[in-house]
Amino acid sequence: MTAASENQRRADLGNGTYVNPVLAGDHPDPTVLRDGDDYYMTFSSFEAYPGLVIWHSRDLVNWTPIGPAITAPIGSVFAVDLCKHGDRYFIYIPVIPTTLAPSPGGPPLTYVIWADDIRGPWSEPIDLGIRGTIDPGHVVGEDGHRYLFMSGVTRIRLADDGLSTAGELETVYDGWRYPDDWIVEAYALEGPKLLRRGDWFYLISAVGGTGGPPTGHMVIVARSRSVHGPWENDPQNPIIRTVEPSEAWWSRGHATLVEGPDGRWRAVYHGYENGFRTLGRQLLVEPIEWTDDGWPRALGRDLSGPLPMPAESAGRHGFALSDDFSQDSLGLRWAFYQPSASEADRATFGNGLRLTAKGDDPLSSSPLTVVVGDRAYEVQVDLELDGDAQGGLLLFFDRRLFSGLGVDSERMLTYRNGIASHWREAAPAVRRWQLRITNDHHIVTMHYRAGDGDWVRHGLRMETSGHHANSSADLASLRPALFACGDGSVTFRNFRYRAL
Repeated sequence: MTAASENQRRADLGNGTYVNPVLAGDHPDPTVLRDGDDYYMTFSSFEAYPGLVIWHSRDLVNWTPIGPAITAPIGSVFAVDLCKHGDRYFIYIPVIPTTLAPSPGGPPLTYVIWADDIRGPWSEPIDLGIRGTIDPGHVVGEDGHRYLFMSGVTRIRLADDGLSTAGELETVYDGWRYPDDWIVEAYALEGPKLLRRGDWFYLISAVGGTGGPPTGHMVIVARSRSVHGPWENDPQNPIIRTVEPSEAWWSRGHATLVEGPDGRWRAVYHGYENGFRTLGRQLLVEPIEWTDDGWPRALGRDLSGPLPMPAESAGRHGFALSDDFSQDSLGLRWAFYQPSASEADRATFGNGLRLTAKGDDPLSSSPLTVVVGDRAYEVQVDLELDGDAQGGLLLFFDRRLFSGLGVDSERMLTYRNGIASHWREAAPAVRRWQLRITNDHHIVTMHYRAGDGDWVRHGLRMETSGHHANSSADLASLRPALFACGDGSVTFRNFRYRAL
């Protein structure tokens, strides 16, 4: 794949059509803002920081990242809403207060950040005092007041500046009920996104659960002539759903409807690729038409074939994942898993990335991870040990599931399914290494080279198709990662990513 898009399976085919995914790899819970001729989007970032990377597009298919909206950990960041009111940009952020949070524990809470320029700087998070609900969706009512709709579906009025509330949470919509014999994870009425078109307000929600059976997640629609209801359900609900497990995309849901540059509408949402849940929830874009009586209808069927581009290809797509660490920054590629507030201080630059060791093992080390979107790829890195540190290269899902190699000045450690394996690889005791991991459609092969020696294939192969949300109850993806634990530091150089 090209250097400009080696982390993406190219969506734009160059012949007036595109294929899904538009953004390969883990890009869950998309929220899309149209701002004139520009489109901006961000996703749930959970316990990865820097987080809430904002992406830009002119055609809804070719996307390039701008930068993160938050850097300091505030907890596990769930489905946000990106909106603009007047000349100011807002992101409403639901957070599970994990150990990362300033005040860990307790129910979900909602923050807001704002900026006068989409590229930042963004404000510090402001606690709105909303508790026990997630998935905000911003809308301005016909009364001129601003509201957040939340999972449930509940609603709360905002102050005119959008930085505090002016009321209490109230239930305003009970959802649409699917037949009892449908195979879903749970009812889970969530992800409300709102738009105003003509005389109608449209409430786009998700039900069925985002994980579990592949036929669970779905998109439903209701409408009202007032933001205060009553809400009338679409007689054709759900408008988007995986019907059969044989389809190309599973658990399709959490949609935003947006008007494209050609004046036609699109649904932007996420889904799991059949057989590749390990890649996380990927970004899907589907054409929408409106019926004469004002209901949206999806036109992409099972998304297995090419679809018409919303406009001529406009701009670059994606970015290179390989990193020689020549920039004095982690850039847009890297994010720490479960970092502390001062985590970024561990990373210094100069002849590579020097990462101060932390914790006793990969899990407690807050590894640096990078999102990938290819079914088969190879990652490689050079590393040098200093002190009593252990450094390594992993395929990392979460604290329960990770696999790969670690080295210290005395031995090589093999990690498998989240634990140090009993396997003892006969590797030499040296401080300079090159490590390589190949993930070929879930089959993982590892190689290493000590100093300037020959490449050696590690004696153990692994199979990682089970590293996904249904195995670990964690809405994440399998990502290459670098780690440094113990005492001392590890210097990483020449991280290389290659799609196969």
